[in-house]
Amino acid sequence: MTRAIITVVGQDTVGIIAKVCTYLADSQINILDISQTIVQEYFNMMMIVDMSRCNTAFDQVATDLDNIGKEMGVQVKCQLEDIFDKMHRI
Repeated sequence: MTRAIITVVGQDTVGIIAKVCTYLADSQINILDISQTIVQEYFNMMMIVDMSRCNTAFDQVATDLDNIGKEMGVQVKCQLEDIFDKMHRI
């Protein structure tokens, strides 16, 4: 299984979850776990996804998600789980 971590942070607006999840579904990327919170007007979401059925290269997925975020005025980052774990290990 190829797992990745997707984070979304920014000003809350209608449709953030819908746009990200629609892209993931269209790309055959399965959501394994999802957590989202809104603190005052700030939106924060973290997803663990399975990319093993995705036919799109990881770099393209990360770029596409970044562009979706820019369209909505939020920051969307996608990292492979191994890299995410190594970057956040103390």
